[in-house]
Amino acid sequence: MPDGSLVTDRLPPTEDENPQSAGLDLLPTPALVELLIADQRTAIDAVLAQTQPIATAVDEIARRLRRGGRLHYVGAGSSGRIATLDASEMPPTFGTPPEMVQSHIAGGTPALIQAVEGAEDDAEAGNDAMLECVRPDDAVLGISASGTAAFVVAAIARAKTIGAYTMGLTVDAESALARAADLAIVLPTGAEVIAGSTRLKAGTAQKVALNAISTAVMVRLGKVHDNLMVDVVANNRKLSGRALRLVVRLAQVNQARAEELLTQAGGSIKIAVVMERHRVDAKQARALLQQNDGVLRQLL
Repeated sequence: MPDGSLVTDRLPPTEDENPQSAGLDLLPTPALVELLIADQRTAIDAVLAQTQPIATAVDEIARRLRRGGRLHYVGAGSSGRIATLDASEMPPTFGTPPEMVQSHIAGGTPALIQAVEGAEDDAEAGNDAMLECVRPDDAVLGISASGTAAFVVAAIARAKTIGAYTMGLTVDAESALARAADLAIVLPTGAEVIAGSTRLKAGTAQKVALNAISTAVMVRLGKVHDNLMVDVVANNRKLSGRALRLVVRLAQVNQARAEELLTQAGGSIKIAVVMERHRVDAKQARALLQQNDGVLRQLL
């Protein structure tokens, strides 16, 4: 089992002091706010520079999910909370089963709302989480700004031995996380306005990267038609209205017919559209979608 001895004398870039924010506490409030906002620009540039490795990750994750694998996020502290947010948005946005995209945060559920002392440094817990949840067909993405969180590094090391495809999202190319993963996605956002506070632009870069990864994977899985969320789960008034408008547009019917189709389709936009466009019932429409890997475009 990987041990927790991941701390070295070398400090990660996240601990550097930013000369641009020297005297931060002396700034007038407008200048303080402007500096905090302007410094975020680096986050987008850092993610854009990693387009190719992110695309590589997307294609490999999508391949594994198509054959029944799952995507696991592993993080600690702010990184774990960002990852959990992204995972939690997959079922309502793309109609995925809850187990398809999972998050594992150091310290468990309590760590989502408050810091859990020592959780980040618990390599054994990271190892055990992977032994309990990960299978060879899965993909595992470890998120740690510094790349030194023992929980995350140990999880990635264990997931690799299981046979899962492993990725590391970090700001430090020389970190333990970058070295442990099959693929390193390195976002060199530099020193924070407040030294070491990676909830700032490092956190923004992580959020942007995860948005890109998970959304692109869902596009590759046929969860998006054109730029439309055709697998959205309509569990509130806003989303019900969206589902209705999508059926009107894609099935080329009026609102009354769209409502009828959605009812017969059990709320599934894609089934409703296929029913109308192919003049079949819900069971036949579902079978047609299954034959086409759930991709609506191939049936229109």
